[in-house]
Amino acid sequence: MTGPRFATLDGWLNWQETLHPRAIDLGLERVRAVLARLQPAPPPHVVITVGGTNGKGSCVALLEAILRAAGHRVGAYTSPHLLRYNERIRVDGADADDATICRAFARIDAARGERSLSYFEFGTLAALDIFRDAGVDVAVLEVGLGGRLDAVNAVDADAALVVSVGIDHTDWLGPDRDSIGREKAGIYRPGRPAICADPDPPPRLLHHARQLGARLLRVGLDYDFARTGQTWRWWAGDSRLDGLPLPALSGRHQIGNAAAALAALHGLRDRLPIVAAAVHAGLAQVRLPGRFQVFPGAVEWILDVAHNPHAAAVLADNLRERPCAGQTSAIVGLLADKDAEGVIRAMAGIVDAWYPVTLAGPRGRAGAELADILRSAGARATAQEDVREACRSALTAARPGDRIVVFGSFHAVAPALAARPWLSHFPPSAPRES
Repeated sequence: MTGPRFATLDGWLNWQETLHPRAIDLGLERVRAVLARLQPAPPPHVVITVGGTNGKGSCVALLEAILRAAGHRVGAYTSPHLLRYNERIRVDGADADDATICRAFARIDAARGERSLSYFEFGTLAALDIFRDAGVDVAVLEVGLGGRLDAVNAVDADAALVVSVGIDHTDWLGPDRDSIGREKAGIYRPGRPAICADPDPPPRLLHHARQLGARLLRVGLDYDFARTGQTWRWWAGDSRLDGLPLPALSGRHQIGNAAAALAALHGLRDRLPIVAAAVHAGLAQVRLPGRFQVFPGAVEWILDVAHNPHAAAVLADNLRERPCAGQTSAIVGLLADKDAEGVIRAMAGIVDAWYPVTLAGPRGRAGAELADILRSAGARATAQEDVREACRSALTAARPGDRIVVFGSFHAVAPALAARPWLSHFPPSAPRES
């Protein structure tokens, strides 16, 4: 092969989806071998790795915003994406363009030889390649699945954060929180800051961190935070920040995520100095689509990628704290390997009408199957063929003062986000009679 294999990003991505025999194939051997050919020396920049069952994306966004406000050049890698693949790789707040990603893919393709790489491994290597080429000061990397054997873990983190430990991906990570916690603790490194933001850390996570000799920072023990009206404060040892603005991300749990991000930065304060003004600015400026994202109007829309019971419980709490004058309808789509019953239990009592949708693909789940689960739980459910149809059905039935919540898989939230301009052509019906 004399030139690049493909000329377009779509061409590369379509090929990557079929290159490796398994979509999820945990292990570090392939990535490390290719990375050693691409980048023989360790990264010249600081690396912060973020893992956890929920909250990873929020913490990456918070770290990115605060670090950029402090004047650092930041690379951020996240997954999955909502609307465009380019969202996964950001440099200084801007998504990588097609040409930059394609050049990285071509370099990876040349370096891999006969090794097969998964779609996620290709993307991870591309992010690492782009960040080094862009000369970032710090790379913030989101773990895709687990931690110990995730492709992101091929790079040694200067600070590693486990945001939360819940039950998810049990086929790969183990049947209980203790097993899953051990897998997530695999991103910790000896002598380096190891933040645990889960208030109830599994014993095996703590044991591994201590056995490793990591500098463990636990919420409620080594750092903590408290809300004070419309501000909050954070402290760790002799360090203290008062009068902090609430994070611009919606939901009360975001203060905990912000506190975890500050703990990671505290652990790196000698290498990444951050002044209080940058913390204030970052908290006020942070943005992240699809995480309790609110669109006000005659009918309020709320989009949230809560796709497991723990995340659904957080979504339910946030909805309870945001009163609705009318009814709440929910459009939900979940992949087949998710605990649908647990998700629905977490949302019990919040939703008046359900619109379960079918998600396509090998891991997809039929809306009719979700509807059966909902009805068995005593809920009113009308199965829909796709998200667009469900959005139109829910809005047609809505009245001013109602709200529509779209949640579950990224594959459910992304089409709703894309459909919002189209939905403006369908105003809500007349108000209900009192």
